[in-house]
Amino acid sequence: MNNELLTILDSLEREKGISREVLFSALEAALVSAARKILGKETEKEDITVTIDRETGEIKVISEGKEIRSDDFGRISAQTAKQVIIQKIREAERDVIFEEYLKKKGGITSGLVHRFEKGNIVVDLGKTEAVMPRNEQIPKERYKQGDRVRAYILDVVKMAHGPQIVLSRKAPEFVKKLFELEVPEILEGIVEIRAIARECGERTKMAVYSKDEKVDPVGSCVGMRGARVKDIVKELHGERIDIIRYDDALEKYLANALSPVEIKKLIIDRANKRIQMIVKDDQLSIGIGKHGQNIRLASMLIGWELDIRGEAELAQAKEAKAAELMKAEEGEAPAVSDDGTAEAGQEAPAISDIKGVGKKAEKVLRDAGFDTAEKIAAATADALSALDGIGTKTAEKIIASARELLGKGE
Repeated sequence: MNNELLTILDSLEREKGISREVLFSALEAALVSAARKILGKETEKEDITVTIDRETGEIKVISEGKEIRSDDFGRISAQTAKQVIIQKIREAERDVIFEEYLKKKGGITSGLVHRFEKGNIVVDLGKTEAVMPRNEQIPKERYKQGDRVRAYILDVVKMAHGPQIVLSRKAPEFVKKLFELEVPEILEGIVEIRAIARECGERTKMAVYSKDEKVDPVGSCVGMRGARVKDIVKELHGERIDIIRYDDALEKYLANALSPVEIKKLIIDRANKRIQMIVKDDQLSIGIGKHGQNIRLASMLIGWELDIRGEAELAQAKEAKAAELMKAEEGEAPAVSDDGTAEAGQEAPAISDIKGVGKKAEKVLRDAGFDTAEKIAAATADALSALDGIGTKTAEKIIASARELLGKGE
């Protein structure tokens, strides 16, 4: 019996990864419970102790200073012991899994899609299950049961029923970890990822830096003939990735973030961390990007608020300002500053006051940096029509309406 017990405990230790001492403790607790039932001592105050020799497996049960022979244990004691041992083993297994995945938090794991629950994906990781909430999934990705999926371990929480492992494919850290796995120079610490900005499923901007002047950080991440970055783009189902060189000089860093757009002039407001950029008119739409995505990601990457304007737009703004100042001197209208706010205590017209601008269009305009009526009035039709949901004719009408509102006419 004792040899059989030791064999069983050794087997459980190997198969479940639970320490032998934990198993011995579980068995001792089980036998205490069984002894209480046999002796009719249900309270914890009763003096009953159980010890198991770790080498021989010999069991001793002591109650009130007397040893209870092992033959005194019957069917009820065996069932009680079995139930308590099973419970302890399950608890120990959950603790082992929790500790294992807690160490893996912030890394990447993979598993099979097991089932779907209210938009969440339950992933089978082998030893346990994890969940990928709807808001941590890439919107355009679709999975079916049995598909293999890789994801970032976002969180590990200890719950009563076992560890809850939360996965994400949406987090910017997921892209960062993919590069760490794919690029040896990052793993070795030669190349660093200094910043990353992502709109999952669409586009990512990543700034990299090399501690070794001989190592090109961008080239290391791209790989020979683009092999490294292609593998990551494939994993992300075609998401565009811009890899740029980080620079301590803000002006150079910004130029890298917006390349190939050529910045003609920078106006830096360091107090408010705001930068206004002047670019060629034919590059304005490129700088803004589809639905304002390029300038938005660049702003997230740099950590500054960015405002981009074309040369013609700036010239129009200056002319408009001069005209407003003249009118103000003549008492016809309040002067308006470059950023569209009224001077002399007067309130500037709001975007919502412009005819043809609804709530949706207002949000699109604001996100793209056209956050005042003055900026819209000074804009070109090409710049506005590059935005989501605004066609050329609509852009022309909005600009005309903004100018009419400001009293500029055509």
